[in-house]
Amino acid sequence: MFIGQLPESGLERHLRDVSEDARAAMVTILDIESADTNKPDLPSMETIDAEESEEHRLKAERRESEKQKEEAHRAARVAVRDEFGGSSATGRRKTSVARVTLRPGEGAITINDNSFDRHIPDINHRGLMLRPFLVTNTMGLFDLKATVHGGGISGQAQAIRHGIARALELYEPAFRPALKKDGMLTRDPRKVERKKPGRKKARKAFQWVKR
Repeated sequence: MFIGQLPESGLERHLRDVSEDARAAMVTILDIESADTNKPDLPSMETIDAEESEEHRLKAERRESEKQKEEAHRAARVAVRDEFGGSSATGRRKTSVARVTLRPGEGAITINDNSFDRHIPDINHRGLMLRPFLVTNTMGLFDLKATVHGGGISGQAQAIRHGIARALELYEPAFRPALKKDGMLTRDPRKVERKKPGRKKARKAFQWVKR
């Protein structure tokens, strides 16, 4: 059982030693007695729900509009073929530039008037070059004729691959999603960084000895 006087708590404890005039002034300034009237007017839950619903509706409309624009842009793409029923495109990689022509055929491949195996002897480079046909499931359905110059075998193989992917897209726009997903339609801009003056290579420095 508690015996004695309970300690003061709340606002009265802070105003205990304040004079009546000061207390009246504070009550007037802070409006302590009518604190409930100073609370900001918060919107009701119905208003908040309505605003969120409107925001979701606007987002859905924007997504639908963008989807319709993409579908219209996709429908506007048409096949680009020459009088022989083929498509040509240019591919680039490092310092290599390849001009590729695809025509429906039995899968014959000619590079710089040489056979495929003779110009690109490495099997890994061959697989890298032919990947667009694998992605679009068109292996053996086109005759490929390419003219490539500059760079080494690796750069030339990747330039031809870039040209094949772009030519396939021109031949049949429906191949675009698969090729784009695999990143074959974008030119790879990476190159060897040039050597800098005062450096052994692009960034490697010469050995330095103090004494």
